[in-house]
Amino acid sequence: MSEQASSENAPLKISVDTTDTLDLTPDSISEEREPETKRPPFQIVWRNAVIMVSLHLAGIYGVYLIPKAKISTLVWAYILYLCGGLGITAGAHRLWAHRSYKAELPMRILLAIFNSLAFQNDVIEWARDHRVHHKFSETDADPHNAKRGFFFAHVGWLLVRKHPDVKRKGKLLDISDLLKDPVLRFQRRFYLPSVILMCFLMPTIVPAYCWGESLVNAYFICATLRYIITLNFTWLVNSLAHMWGMRPYDVRINPAENAFVALVSAGEGFHNYHHTFPHDYSTSEFGWRLNFTKFFIDICAALHLARDLKTIPKEIVEQRRRRTGDKSLTKPVNSLQ
Repeated sequence: MSEQASSENAPLKISVDTTDTLDLTPDSISEEREPETKRPPFQIVWRNAVIMVSLHLAGIYGVYLIPKAKISTLVWAYILYLCGGLGITAGAHRLWAHRSYKAELPMRILLAIFNSLAFQNDVIEWARDHRVHHKFSETDADPHNAKRGFFFAHVGWLLVRKHPDVKRKGKLLDISDLLKDPVLRFQRRFYLPSVILMCFLMPTIVPAYCWGESLVNAYFICATLRYIITLNFTWLVNSLAHMWGMRPYDVRINPAENAFVALVSAGEGFHNYHHTFPHDYSTSEFGWRLNFTKFFIDICAALHLARDLKTIPKEIVEQRRRRTGDKSLTKPVNSLQ
């Protein structure tokens, strides 16, 4: 816990806030199993299916090329993976979807660039869908409802038409704050060119130009393989972390604490905590442990690029743990074991 203690002693502008100002917690949580409702048949979006299969095949070929690539290329791919991940975790998720902290213009621009590198829809669309996911979690209005199975929650939801409830209830949520952000409006307007440049061209050109890597190795490792890994590690938050793990804060909900998902997604696997306290910028109570995104935000706060970091007082967390958490978990650290 030394990392947590050091982060708490740092001169960060942390705001103790117990109010979910975006009102993203469900109106009610029932401990009873929801009755099955008749859903419309899946309508496969064949364009998405073909693109997704093709990208995964290209990623597999990238794995085959790894032994033939230069060490610099592999390091470059890892750096891109971290940056793209932050575009989702620190950017689209914690900053824009949840407003769990505020960022100055240079940081917002950087995170928008990182988000285009990740290529998981523009921030406005990503944050809107994520707010719907929280407000209507594990219902047909949830874009990646985990009760429809692992495959659907992981990737299947991107291969079929959205359930009508997703669109209908999604319109009830206010996203005016996203539409007012000039950085997000610019990204949405030029999203396709930004993705071509940041996700595919730049990762390929830099290794070829700077240290003489072959274009084939650079493209299939740094562009497609890195992209596919980022996608699947992000999707694990929707699938694995909604099905398997401990629930120390609220046993009534599906999201769980999953250390593996936290490791590969830069801290997004503390999902029982996150769905219980969605506006906490750290998404956990364990400081920097398995939480590279919190480390990144804290560094940015120390550099005066981030401010008003929202967090939940420990006494509030303990009260909630005793009220709705798994009573067999007597210590917070148990959720990581």
